[in-house]
Amino acid sequence: MNAKTARFHARSSQRLSGPVSSRELALRTHPLIFGVVLFLAQDLMLFGGLIAAYFNFRAIDAVWPPGGVRLDELGGAVSTGLLALSSLTMLFATHHIAKQAFLAARMWLGTTIVLGSAFLLLSMQGWSKLTFGVDSHAYGSIYYVMTGFHMLHVAIGVVLMLVLFGAMRTTALERDRRAGVEAIGYYWHFVFLVWLLIWGSIYVVR
Repeated sequence: MNAKTARFHARSSQRLSGPVSSRELALRTHPLIFGVVLFLAQDLMLFGGLIAAYFNFRAIDAVWPPGGVRLDELGGAVSTGLLALSSLTMLFATHHIAKQAFLAARMWLGTTIVLGSAFLLLSMQGWSKLTFGVDSHAYGSIYYVMTGFHMLHVAIGVVLMLVLFGAMRTTALERDRRAGVEAIGYYWHFVFLVWLLIWGSIYVVR
């Protein structure tokens, strides 16, 4: 075996048994990641249908939003900022997990959990201040369905991150488990991007 072949086999062995960088993890065609991407694509179509319904109702009704509808625009903007920041901290968390820097990863993941929980609390507080219900009119129905369905996704994401946070208390994550970490990261970024579409439709375009 010549020196060039030996170096090739050494690099191959290191890729298979050693720590996987975040770049390699992002590029790996792991079945779990592929499945999550397919699920998110399907979920995007569902959210897209809800947003299309919102604009369809908007085009039909002469007055939109209906009279008496008052939204907490400041609360919506703050919630959006929190979710945007959580997407960034999640990126840092997955990066440090891939590097097996678990102390830093737990710090960033814990921050993401706090930000996601704060988003949920602000959203529920915003609901409590609304002067209309889901059965008040078409606007109320589509508003509660869109925001409620998104809140459900945020809650699921927070639960998944709590499970991941607990898993980091044990031994170092195995290579295949890192695919799960990356999948949770994709899911959380998706939750943020979908919220941008919802927030832009409800609070910006109106």
